[in-house]
Amino acid sequence: MRDVLSQIEQWRARGERLALATVVATRRSAPRPVGAKLAVSERGELFGSVSGGCVESDVAVQAEEVIASGGPRLLTYGITDDQAWEIGLPCGGEIDVFVERLDSDLPDPDEPGVFLTVLEGARRGEHRLADPGEIDGGPSRVLELGGETVFAEVLGPSPRLVVIGATDTAEALCRAAQALGWRTAVADPRPALATRERQPSADEVVVAWPAEALERLAPDRDTAVVVLTHEERLDVPALKSALAGDAFYVGAIGSRRTQEKRRERLREAGVGEDDLERLAGPAGLDLGADTPAETGVSILAEVLAVRAGRSGGRLRDRSGRIHTTI
Repeated sequence: MRDVLSQIEQWRARGERLALATVVATRRSAPRPVGAKLAVSERGELFGSVSGGCVESDVAVQAEEVIASGGPRLLTYGITDDQAWEIGLPCGGEIDVFVERLDSDLPDPDEPGVFLTVLEGARRGEHRLADPGEIDGGPSRVLELGGETVFAEVLGPSPRLVVIGATDTAEALCRAAQALGWRTAVADPRPALATRERQPSADEVVVAWPAEALERLAPDRDTAVVVLTHEERLDVPALKSALAGDAFYVGAIGSRRTQEKRRERLREAGVGEDDLERLAGPAGLDLGADTPAETGVSILAEVLAVRAGRSGGRLRDRSGRIHTTI
């Protein structure tokens, strides 16, 4: 959402009107998740995606009419025999897309809250932020509220990746995570390594010992911690601190022999077996990774799988839904 908002501001700065299309519901296999957005300028420029290319051309036409009229529309796209390759979703899914002209500012996506949009009825297109406690926990979704059908979009900071060890692999990891819209931080006590020049993709570069860095960065349940230092005096305190916190993923590189020695050191440092079970080591999926960039992909793939509650196996060997809602 953040990249779409940035583009919207650029278009507004040149005085253009625009429309925003948002996926508010999906059924069966859908190429883009709930909350995916496509911005359309009155010049016909597109930024973002609601279907990965299947229905963007029709949404753009609808958006031009919405810009002209000001009246929002709720559209449904799905597979049909005669439209499968024209206007529809050949993947077999169905999506609902809400298209509206943007006449006011959108909320800060990093501020926790729930942004409500009325989808039907006389107040269609009206927005407000939900009061605390008004919406039960859960993902962004369509629901009935006060006799109206609304889209409840859950806002809040994006997931975060914290890397201990300012190595080439750290930069590769941050670069890949940045492409996903994640926040990133790299920490290392060695000032010659922990520099902006060596870690240009990190949002934060912290020069501090691992325990101090993690105390400052305060990993929460939306944080993955990856330890790349491969040095006992850094690995053990880093992992001990990370495993004692709320991070949903804690991983460390190293051979299987190194992992066993490291686990013994962690036991000696007072880390319990339950916490050790949380440690992903060696970190990453079995992709045959060799270079820093490949290793970064391998580790980030495992991070994504753990966050989604998946094993990380091949999709062709899996039954059930391909996509997941977090």
